[in-house]
Amino acid sequence: MPVSQADIDLAHRLADAAGSVIRPYFRGEFGLETKGDQSPVTLADKEAEAAMRRLLDAERSGDGIVGEEYGEKASVTGRQWILDPIDGTRSFTVGRAIFGTLIALVEDGWPVLGIIDQPVQRERWIGVAGRDTLFNGKPARTRPCPSLEGAIVATTSPHLFAEGDVPHFMSLVRAVSKGSPRQGPVYGGDCYNYGLLASGHLDIVAESGLKLYDFAALVPVVEGAGGRMCDWNGDPLTAASEGHVLAIGDAARTDEVLEAIRGVEDDHDHEHL
Repeated sequence: MPVSQADIDLAHRLADAAGSVIRPYFRGEFGLETKGDQSPVTLADKEAEAAMRRLLDAERSGDGIVGEEYGEKASVTGRQWILDPIDGTRSFTVGRAIFGTLIALVEDGWPVLGIIDQPVQRERWIGVAGRDTLFNGKPARTRPCPSLEGAIVATTSPHLFAEGDVPHFMSLVRAVSKGSPRQGPVYGGDCYNYGLLASGHLDIVAESGLKLYDFAALVPVVEGAGGRMCDWNGDPLTAASEGHVLAIGDAARTDEVLEAIRGVEDDHDHEHL
């Protein structure tokens, strides 16, 4: 079914609820723990997701939920709400306001609504399939990128990539920088990079190893701002995607970006991607 105004209003209220929980913990006592996969989690992560789940249970009891902290609730409607209360927990724990809350609505595996919310700076991007992306209520647009050379590439950290993916990312970096350290990539940022790309401040974001809750919300935001979201093979991102994520601000550069990121691949690598 099409995304309704009620869906949009609910997504905003979910972000508001998460932000109300997160802000008091920022640069305070947030109860840091380490999960089984060695990633950090805080009271803010847990309580913000719990607050969003309470809203969904009350208002959309038939919809499914996939959350980073509390797992999956089955859907009876074909719809799922995808929640990442703090994408960029490491940034949160060191007091950097470049983390975000991610909220997506997925229908039959396809992301149709997404929010990137930075609750401390009170910056919010919302994308809805078939509509223009809004940043704090005003249209957001990606910027033209006339040439791959000189494009600004961002990633959270190649240290988070699977080892075999790093050469592909560095191939892309070489294509845009032509060996100049002044044209090197921007590191850090998690989901915030995708908001910056949607608003025309970055050209390309590349990530590896993302989960559905890391990327589902990004798709409607970037594409509604005129950009392109795909995996490293150029395929659309869906609930079945494996986590190789590209955001390209100027869709006209897509083929060049894909060629660059495949620049070191052989047949085995292609199967891996």
